[in-house]
Amino acid sequence: MLKTAELFDLGRVPEALRHLLDVEAPWEALALLDAFGAELRARAAALGEQGSGARPGVHPSAVIEGPLVMEEGASIGPYAYLTGPVYLAKGAQVGHAAYLRGPVVLGPDAHVMHASEVKRSILLGGAKAPHFNYVGDSIVGHDVNLGAGVKVANFKTFGDEVKVAGRGTGLRKFGAAIGDGVSIGCNAVLSPGTLVGRRTIIYNGATVRGVIKADTVVKHHPALEEAELRR
Repeated sequence: MLKTAELFDLGRVPEALRHLLDVEAPWEALALLDAFGAELRARAAALGEQGSGARPGVHPSAVIEGPLVMEEGASIGPYAYLTGPVYLAKGAQVGHAAYLRGPVVLGPDAHVMHASEVKRSILLGGAKAPHFNYVGDSIVGHDVNLGAGVKVANFKTFGDEVKVAGRGTGLRKFGAAIGDGVSIGCNAVLSPGTLVGRRTIIYNGATVRGVIKADTVVKHHPALEEAELRR
């Protein structure tokens, strides 16, 4: 079993967010994320800051519902839709038509770009979900790159408890914990309850589940067949 400290360099996490990963099992971070989101809601309610309103770095066509915290250099692009609470650290970017369903935390320079959806997740510094991605109930490590169309599934077909290598998580929704420096090829799918060790490479089109150790290459070689075209 990969522990949280084995997946992520906690020294790179900004101090304001480090407590979110102060857990042994990575899926336990989701409960801390929920509590952090509740704090943001309470703070916004006390200050009367709920929902949309012109602010630097937010495109006028973006729709913001609920609390939003933006640090210096963070930006939200055209037609993005955010339902808070959302926390954007320094330099984080939300691109065109992206959809964030809070609580969501984007670390420094993390990117969620064109037509990508993130729900109840943490993307650490430099993580990228750049094109047509789905990330649900997950923790994505530093500098992870999700190829176009990568999906991180969070819900089992029959809706029962998500387990990791046979160990119960107590959760009906948990996607994956993806370690720092992982690269995942286009259209790959991570099944609920997947842990991916640091620096692993997953080929495009692969379907992955369980625990993948660090520094692994997960290969996917689909069989191709050629036939004569008859007219």
